[in-house]
Order: sequence, then structure tokens, then C-alpha cells
Amino acid sequence: MIVGNGEVPPGAAGLIDSADLVIRFNDCRTYGAAGEKTDVVAICNTGRPGKARLASAEWASHPALQQADAIWSVRDPAKFTALRAVLAISHPELDDFCDDYTADFARLCVCLGKKHSVISRAVHEAVDTQLQVFAPEPYVVPSSGLIVIAFVLESFRDADLTIAGFGHEGWEGHPFEAERKLVERWIGEGRLSRLRPLEGVAASSIQSAAPL
Repeated sequence: MIVGNGEVPPGAAGLIDSADLVIRFNDCRTYGAAGEKTDVVAICNTGRPGKARLASAEWASHPALQQADAIWSVRDPAKFTALRAVLAISHPELDDFCDDYTADFARLCVCLGKKHSVISRAVHEAVDTQLQVFAPEPYVVPSSGLIVIAFVLESFRDADLTIAGFGHEGWEGHPFEAERKLVERWIGEGRLSRLRPLEGVAASSIQSAAPL
């Protein structure tokens, strides 16, 4: 179960908590309403978001983070080192976007007794290629949510993968419309499902081709 920070259907908490593996993101804003079980917290490990979380005692003490066995850094330092010169020209206002805090998160994981992993730039670049089918407007990078979905699809090929809390909207630097279409294609191919308990149906129902 991959749980984003968008709206989650009422009654979904129990089903999310029943999953074998639950992945949440960054500040885990849907924690509670979207269940509490947390095995992995995937984080943005560069730029202002990464720096802010490292400086936040509140984030480090969040129950989701405390419960998790692992933290995944979504942004490969090598990829973002390569992006820095490109963004200096295309988006000079993002001068700290590629600042890398991966080593700091690795040290934090040692202190907290958690595993730390970095999602490879190969996943990021494969996602970029797949998004081009949908002719996205120029963008900075794919969202962390899409990177994690792609990574899990590749890493757990025999798993029943369900997503919840993905509204495909937010920062304009992400190609959300193209991301929505790519996720819809994966759902249509039967590679994942979207959690959507239906009115009058038991909470265990999953609609595999529901619109995002």
C-alpha cells in the first residue's frame, strides 16, 4: 500500500492498516485518517524540504517515522548533481533545489536504528521516458509519489500494489497531468489498483480501474 498525502476515502484506514507493507511520504499528513501502520517513509532528500525535515524535531518524533523500519531517499544525489547546471539556466530561482542531504538522512537513520535506501536515478530517468508518451508541458522533475510507485512496481513485481491519497496536483514543477495518465495506464494494465471503498460496499473492496 502506497499512501500519498492527498484525500483518502472515508473508511480506508482499516484496509490500509491491513496491508503487508505501507509506504508514506515526507510529513505523513494523512496519518490517522489513512491509518497508522507505517513501514517506510519516503522523503525528498534535497533542497528546502530535505533541509527543513532534518532541522525539525517534530518531524523526527512523528509516530509514523518512529514506527517505520526504513527511510527511502527518493532523489539520487548523482541525478540531482547532474540537474544542477541545467536548472541554473532553466530555473535560476531554484538555486538550492539540488542541495543534497542524503548523507544527513543516512546518519539520522543510524541514530534512529532504521534502514536507509536511495532510489536509483535509473528509476527517475525511466519515469521521464514513460511520461514523454503523454507530451507533458516542460517540468522540473517527476513527483516523489510517482518515483516511488515506479520503484515499487519494479522491485515487487509479484505484489498486489494499491495506492491511496494521490490526487495528482500540487507544485507546478511536477507534470501532474501526465503523471495521472501514466498511473491510469498502469491501472488499466492491471499492474496496480487504487483504493476506493464504494458507498454501501464493504471496506475491503478495491476498484482496480477507478479514475484518479
